Amino acid sequence: MHVSDWAKETPEALEAWLARLNEAEAAEYLANWACWRRADQVPPEGDWHVWLLLAGRGFGKTRTGAEWVRDFAETRPSGRIALVGASLNEARQVMVEGESGLLAIAGPAMRPSYESSLRRVTWPNGAVATLYSAAEPEGLRGPEHEAAWCDEIAKWPQAEAAWDNLMLTMRIGARPRVVATTTPRAVALVRRLMAEDGVAVTRGATEANRHNLSAPWLATMERLYAGTRTGRQELAGEMLEDVEGALWTRERLDGVRVADVDKPVRVVIGVDPPATSTGDACGIVVAALLRDGKLAVLEDASVEKAAPMIWAQAVASAAARWGADRIVAESNMGGEMVLAVLAQADVTLPMVAARAVVGKARRAEPVALAYERGQVVHVGRFARLEDELCGLQVGGGYAGPGRSPDRADACVWALAELLGAVSGGREPMVRRV
Repeated sequence: MHVSDWAKETPEALEAWLARLNEAEAAEYLANWACWRRADQVPPEGDWHVWLLLAGRGFGKTRTGAEWVRDFAETRPSGRIALVGASLNEARQVMVEGESGLLAIAGPAMRPSYESSLRRVTWPNGAVATLYSAAEPEGLRGPEHEAAWCDEIAKWPQAEAAWDNLMLTMRIGARPRVVATTTPRAVALVRRLMAEDGVAVTRGATEANRHNLSAPWLATMERLYAGTRTGRQELAGEMLEDVEGALWTRERLDGVRVADVDKPVRVVIGVDPPATSTGDACGIVVAALLRDGKLAVLEDASVEKAAPMIWAQAVASAAARWGADRIVAESNMGGEMVLAVLAQADVTLPMVAARAVVGKARRAEPVALAYERGQVVHVGRFARLEDELCGLQVGGGYAGPGRSPDRADACVWALAELLGAVSGGREPMVRRV
């Protein structure tokens, strides 16, 4: 019996068929992925370098990725493979030790060993897979690979930096290839890959794997989420460009984009500093008041995982480039420390330490209204900043990339300061300290 036959049967009928096989036959059949996989789990034909599998939860993305790695490792002695997850913990728990991970799917003859301390999976023929975290892109500098499996790339915290570093390691073997499995989200990396040459895209829905999923769970998901944005994205595997209830939409941001503006009347830099140098990004966004009364976002100069003096220097450099008049820095996390760090970096401009008195999304609402009124333009494209803006939701939620909308916060601080100047009053929902 092949998948084309058993996929039409009930789980009970399949179990009865397996019961008629002897133990060796059943074990061999169950370990033969070529017999079990569906057509949408078969690697695409053609000369692709990336297979992007966008599918709903429970589709079988993990099993597909793991089986692709297994086949590569078992047929290429001494092969070198990268396993990249959103974090090392997720890479280990899902890609290696999970129910559909590499250890669980392995046959007894070619079962790999896993050395947690070395982040290494080794097969009997010498093939080796190494685990990496997308949250630590620098960890991908140096090694070489000829195959890679990247899991849930739409939730990677430093997606593009990690992806670019990985691509630079794919330089050995006759035809290096990468499989990326993810629930679709309209983040910058996923949109970028979908537009690149050499990327084969497979789409799928949760329903395709119904024989391996709980029937009551499927019924509950259908009842709760059918027709909703959550259901379309998480179950149907659709790529939705906008977050439900978002303060910004991609269509709106595309509509405010311009190529250039006249010399600004006033330039402000918004800064959202990180709590630690190993945590979130330091949001640094340059905005301006134009002669016609409109506001313009000029640059996203944000830096990732930078020590205080590093991000302070980035602020100073942006101020010099644009001839800034003022810096507005969020001070909830560090109070006067923020201003002190900027002062040490020889930032001599007037600086305002602003303390938020409401949540991020509520603070952003007046700024979002300015966009709706056509009062704000973007001079160019700011993919990561715009992803975060589109993740801010009415009521206080955030459904964008990363843990925190640091770039969006910095943008809001800068535009709120300029809106206050235009209106002759203070920026809304901010207290200066």
